[in-house]
Amino acid sequence: MMAIFLKWIVPWEFSWIFLASFLLTCALYVRGSRRLPVSFSRKLAFWTGMAIIYLSLHTYLDFYAEHEFFMHRIQQLLLHHLAPLLIVTAFPSTVLRAGMPLAWRVRLLRPLRRWWPWRVVSGVLLNPTVATLLFIAFILIWLIPSMQTLAMLDWRIYRFMNWSMLISGFAYWSLVLDHRPHPPGRMTAGLRVLSPAITMTPQILAGAIITFSKTDLYPIFEICGRAFTFNVLTGQLIGGVIIWVPSALLESIGGLMALRQWLGLSRNGRLPGRALHRHSTAAAARAGAGRSP
Repeated sequence: MMAIFLKWIVPWEFSWIFLASFLLTCALYVRGSRRLPVSFSRKLAFWTGMAIIYLSLHTYLDFYAEHEFFMHRIQQLLLHHLAPLLIVTAFPSTVLRAGMPLAWRVRLLRPLRRWWPWRVVSGVLLNPTVATLLFIAFILIWLIPSMQTLAMLDWRIYRFMNWSMLISGFAYWSLVLDHRPHPPGRMTAGLRVLSPAITMTPQILAGAIITFSKTDLYPIFEICGRAFTFNVLTGQLIGGVIIWVPSALLESIGGLMALRQWLGLSRNGRLPGRALHRHSTAAAARAGAGRSP
């Protein structure tokens, strides 16, 4: 039993950079959650998302992702949809910032925010149009058979593929699940609800094409050596269904969460139109009270 457990937790491809980044993030969150009140649900969402990232990138699951198409699609679904969705739902930025020592915030964080390359890169990645297009593009690009072949033959492209899925997922869901009104939020409340319906459409089409294909679209997994012995087209069909159904389900959940936040903003009068109406009504009431004898 212990041998089986160790087999699964030992990384298929060890990375000091990933491990150091992961442990630093965890340490900052633990430190920050001791300084700020964080609900159990937020902690659960954050730690579940972090566990999914580690499981996907730094355990033996990565071996199966490199040797079976449908396992690869599970890995990409976890990295692109589920893990970023859970972590963004936890709103961890304030907790992570609170976990930083004061010297780090003064000497590193503040200068980084003022550094023009950082402002340009973050401004582009968090632009609603760019983030949405990248969210869709990084799904479709890596489904092109020739691109999938390149990723499986070159470890550098393979890692770029995984990180591109993870980063684009974080950028997109941070815009869709932003709890602030617009502005300062970058995306309007209505667009946050509509956007998942837009982004899921090409995924559904791509998943349907792969599901009903009668030819092996990804023979690279045969070259690498398949992890399971069942029929090739069966594995491809399962992979297509994963792209089709669970992805659309998670995006629907994200859209419903955005709708809930929109209703909350409206109920609290934080939407721009509602806030203006509330202020004008209050001003008219004060003016009327001033004119009354």
